Amino acid sequence: MSDPELARSDFIEHCGGCHGPDGRSAPAALPESQGRVGWLMCTSASRAYLLRLPNIAHSRISDNAELADMLNYMVFVVGGNSAPVGTRPFTAEEVTRERAHPLVSGSLTAERARHVGDAIRQCHAPVSLRLNYPGEKKG
Repeated sequence: MSDPELARSDFIEHCGGCHGPDGRSAPAALPESQGRVGWLMCTSASRAYLLRLPNIAHSRISDNAELADMLNYMVFVVGGNSAPVGTRPFTAEEVTRERAHPLVSGSLTAERARHVGDAIRQCHAPVSLRLNYPGEKKG
């Protein structure tokens, strides 16, 4: 990250309203990031998924290097040790390529479930990642 304080500020301003300023969204019907989001870096498809989420792809942060830094803050700071060993940080080039193809159709819930399933199978992510937040009760 070229400017960790700016990356943190961007995360709080652009993501913290829903995901919480420290990545804890619970109890809410959206995924908690704290200590968990890094698992979604285990496959190239899941990395792309994170970049193609509507609020990322359409972010008001127009500078792709700045957006990459904010995402790296989310993955490596908010996500704690959840990223698999050897995970590459996002780059401006990767953000440029993927944000041009935002997820605009289909269920974001189903898309997340697919990537979480891949992380569990391929990277040994904990099965609890299927929940939006630890302790969530499925009805």
